[in-house]
Order: sequence, then C-alpha cells, then structure tokens
Amino acid sequence: MNVQPGLIAKKLGMTQLFLPDGTRLPVTVLSIKGNTVTAHRTLERDGYTALQLGFEEQKPSRMTRADLGRFKKVEVTPRKHVREFRVPAEMLAQCPVGKEMPLELFAEGTVLDVSGTSKGKGFAGVLKRHHMSGKPATHGVHEYFRHGGSIGCRLTPGKVHKGKRMGGQMGNERKTVQNLKVAKVLADEGVLLVQGSIPGSNDSIVTLRRSHKSQVRAQHDAVKASKK
Repeated sequence: MNVQPGLIAKKLGMTQLFLPDGTRLPVTVLSIKGNTVTAHRTLERDGYTALQLGFEEQKPSRMTRADLGRFKKVEVTPRKHVREFRVPAEMLAQCPVGKEMPLELFAEGTVLDVSGTSKGKGFAGVLKRHHMSGKPATHGVHEYFRHGGSIGCRLTPGKVHKGKRMGGQMGNERKTVQNLKVAKVLADEGVLLVQGSIPGSNDSIVTLRRSHKSQVRAQHDAVKASKK
C-alpha cells in the first residue's frame, strides 16, 4: 500500500523544456490548482487514515442531494472530482477540511507515479493491439494477411486458454506510469511540468502520488548505509 500524499490534476497537454545546458526535455503540463480537502478518514472510525480531496467546482444542479448534503455539511463548494489518498495519521492535523492543498507538496525533482485512463481506440485487431507480425504477403497466402493464426491447442485440453491474445477493445484502461520526475513547478499558475508522457487525452483527470519504488529504494539505501 502506497501511503503517500497525492493530488488530483488535469492534463493540459505536452510541450518541451530547455535546461541551462541546452538539453531539451519533453514534459506534460498538469494543472493542480484547486485541490481542496473535503473529508478525513480516521483509524478509529474508518479503520485507515486518508485525505479525501475534491477538484474543480461543480454546478449543484448536476449533483444528487446526497452529494450536495455531504459538501454542505463540511461547508465546501461542490466538487466535480473526488479522490482519496492514504496518508500518515499525523498529516490529518496539518490538512484540515476546507483547506486547499499546498502546491509545494511536490517540489522540483520529486519522483511521481501518475495514474490515468488511456485513450480509447475502439476495436483493434491483433497487429495493432498486440504487435503481431501477420502472415506473409506472398507464397500463396490468401485473405489472411492480418490474422493472428491458430488459437487452439489440439485435442488436449481442446479449448482456447484464457488470456489468449486476440482482437478486441484497445485502450480506455486504467494505467499507471511510474517514476516520472517533476521537471519544474510554476506556482503562480498552479502548474506542474512532469518529464515524459502520461496516459489520457488532453483535459483528462489524473492522480499524482509520490513514487512507491523510489521510497522503498531510499529506505533500502539507508539500511545499507547504517550497516557499513
């Protein structure tokens, strides 16, 4: 379980960033301004500790009475997107309900895991979906140029195995890209520049968390250093 603070962000698109030595970096522009704490999850009441964040204001006419009641109870403007992030118990006191999360949460150089929904491609065949090579274009091959070949396995067990790579829905899946570095923070605009690409189309919603693997690696390095 990645017990790390996170934020909700909107993907604005991609651009490039030039370093002082002339190196060009491809970066994704993420808007993070407006992350507001809408609820706390406590160990005594819920069995775990977490922050519930809301992002982007929503029209009350587009919400149910139950959702409106929850926002009204904590005196927070209704939000369109709500996500929970597991955090240590001591962080709950630092982030009261109704307070906007600080943009300094992810400083320049922080390593992130970014989760989003990939672009939907509709139905795709095996060549596009699984990068199969297809059939030869000569030597008598007829009408089977982009087929995947046999899907069976003779008499025993006499069935198609689950997970067989075939044509089908491509994209529109929850994906996570790990270990992306924050290249630059534009605090005045409420924008992060993250090195590399992330899943989803422009204006899609993604979640940002501190990289789990980088935290584990740092702990292992600290243990090794203490043993020397």
